[in-house]
Amino acid sequence: MPSSARAPGSLAAPALASASASATPSTPTRARQVLLGLSLILIAFNLRPVFGSLSVLLPEVMKDTGLSASGASLLTTLPLLCLGLFAAPAPALARRFGPERTLLGALLFICIGTLLRGTGSLPMLFFSSALAGAGIAVSNVLLPGLVKRDFSSHAAMMTGFYTLAVCAGASSSAAFTVPLEHAFGGSWTAALAFWALPAGVVMLLWAPQALAARARQAHASAHTGSLWRDRLAWQVTCFMGLQSSLAYIVMGWLAPMLRERGLDSATAGYVLGVSILVQLATCLVTPSIAARCRNQRGLALGLTVIILLSMLAFLFAPLGGVWFWAVLLGCGQGGSFALALSLIVMRSPDASVTAQLSAMAQGWGYVLAATGPLIAGLLRGWTGGFQSSAALMVVIAAGMAWSGWGAGRRLHVRPGGTR
Repeated sequence: MPSSARAPGSLAAPALASASASATPSTPTRARQVLLGLSLILIAFNLRPVFGSLSVLLPEVMKDTGLSASGASLLTTLPLLCLGLFAAPAPALARRFGPERTLLGALLFICIGTLLRGTGSLPMLFFSSALAGAGIAVSNVLLPGLVKRDFSSHAAMMTGFYTLAVCAGASSSAAFTVPLEHAFGGSWTAALAFWALPAGVVMLLWAPQALAARARQAHASAHTGSLWRDRLAWQVTCFMGLQSSLAYIVMGWLAPMLRERGLDSATAGYVLGVSILVQLATCLVTPSIAARCRNQRGLALGLTVIILLSMLAFLFAPLGGVWFWAVLLGCGQGGSFALALSLIVMRSPDASVTAQLSAMAQGWGYVLAATGPLIAGLLRGWTGGFQSSAALMVVIAAGMAWSGWGAGRRLHVRPGGTR
């Protein structure tokens, strides 16, 4: 699948365009290549547990710490906001220290941040969430590019494994955090801190490879002008951000929403885990479908409708159909995420513009995405229930449909121009 193989790699293009070698490095042995691939897949697994693990335990966290609904909204939004804010310095860090060593530092942030959440201290919960979010942001930028750079002849296969690992990390944290809490004698702090373990293990596996990586001579990317005045570029950015906003409303608030409607904590976590796991299938097939379409307008609109319908069903439909809606939501959100990545490539005329558009869509997109779960939490605090979030979901979905309709046009962005 060419589209799915290229799209994730484009996210790290700003960093790797400047941090790649001017001379071809020596070809690694098969054993080293397998170890490298396994390491990158395991790193990808650790990019989402910070989000899923907290959401399923949020009622317990609020009860034990005295955290208000508004504070809970900020706590669930903080790591997401960091994804946008800390994506910007990742290219410069990669140029200065190399992508491998920078990724090692990001893993350290994820590990320490996740571990510190186990202290149970309310101020530390906020600090540690920001610390882990910063590490995830840098990893988001660098990891897909390393996959593309070092596995260019197997890009589609590695992209599939990378996507699988991200979804598996998100799904596992949502599904198993509550059982872990029970296994730890009802300690939510221990259940949250547990997810530092896989991050620590892969950090130990990655450290020798990162420290042994050869310094690579940097070169400047060609200057192609700014995309800030290009309407199509902003439509791609808004589609990326708004579909992520709905996704992180689900990640942060679906489990509390279902628990408020009467599901027990474990079942609510399993519903969220199933929805995230289902995303894998549509993540893999959507890019190839998009590539075969004359334009992507209808696909963007259809996926938006599926997502909105499913999210409203969680609020108002009978709970007997919760598993059907979980699968349908997973199909919609997996497809929209893959489409957002594919549009970055499809709307760019060349690699340098792809790098610019990718940085713009990821940085500003995640900042935009952070507003969704934040407002959802604030509405919950103001109204005493999640039903008020229905209007928010409709507004976000309308913006997603509008931006997707524009971003789906068969055109290219024009740096320095307007459209």
